[in-house]
Amino acid sequence: MKLIFLFIFFSFYSLNCGQMLSSIYFKNNSHELDQDSKNKLDSLAQLKNNLTFRIFGNANPLGNENLNKTLSDQRAKTAREYLKKRMGNNIKLSSSIGLGITKQINDNSTEILQAKNRRVDIFIEKTLAEGEKISRKQYPSFFDMKIELMKVKDTFSLPDVNFVGGRHIWLPNAKPRLYQLLKILKQNPTIEVELQGHICCDYENFDGEDQDLGTYNLSFTRADSIKEFLVKMGIDIQRIKAEGLGHLNPVVYPEITEADRIKNRRVELVLTKK
Repeated sequence: MKLIFLFIFFSFYSLNCGQMLSSIYFKNNSHELDQDSKNKLDSLAQLKNNLTFRIFGNANPLGNENLNKTLSDQRAKTAREYLKKRMGNNIKLSSSIGLGITKQINDNSTEILQAKNRRVDIFIEKTLAEGEKISRKQYPSFFDMKIELMKVKDTFSLPDVNFVGGRHIWLPNAKPRLYQLLKILKQNPTIEVELQGHICCDYENFDGEDQDLGTYNLSFTRADSIKEFLVKMGIDIQRIKAEGLGHLNPVVYPEITEADRIKNRRVELVLTKK
C-alpha cells in the first residue's frame, strides 16, 4: 500500500507540469503482465484527475522485425485491456499502438539494456482548459549562488544553456555560460555534479530523437555534450554524471511559442558532492 501511495503522490506531482510517463516491462518474447506491472497499472487506474492515457508498445530488435511489431502491438493491447477494466470515467484511453523496434532508447548492448526496450510506455496527460499554459518556477541559477550556501542534492538552472531543436548542439548564448561553469568547477575541485538534460515537444516518446545521432535519447545527449566539453577542458570525468530526463519536467507546458520550446530544451545541474 505504501508503494502505491508513493506512486500516486509522484503522479500528481508530475502532472502539475501537465504530463507524466509510466513504463512497464516484459520478458523476452512475452506480452504477459507480471505482478509488478499489474501493481503499477492498478495505481494508474486509481488516479483521480481528468486524464488521457496514450499507450505505446515496444520491443527490442532481437529476432524477426515483423514478429517484433506484432509483439509490441500485443503488449500495448494487454496494457490497454487491463487498464480498461479498472479505471474510472475520469480517464480516457486515446490510443494504443505497437511501435515495434522503432523507438530504441539505448544500444541493446547488454541484456539489461535490451530489457529496457521490452516495454509499454503510458503517457498520461492532464486535461487543460483551452489556451491554458502551466509555467513552473525555475530553479535558482548555479551561476548566482555561492558554493558554501549550496546543499547536496539541490537542483540549479543553467541560464542561457539551451539547445537547437532536435539536436544536442547548444545555442550561441550558451558558450560563455559553459565557460563560466568550467571556471566554477576548476575553482572548486571537490564538488561533483549531475547534468540533467531535457527536451520539448515530443509527447509520443519519453525522449526525443537526436537528429545527428539517430538515437531516441536526446535529453541524455544534450547533458552528455556538456559533460564532454567540461572533460575536454580538464575536469575529471569522475566529477560529472550525465542523465536524460526526457520531456517530463517542462518549464512551460504546452509549448505554444518558440520561446517556450527553447526554455524546455535545456540542461539543469544537481550538486551531488561538496
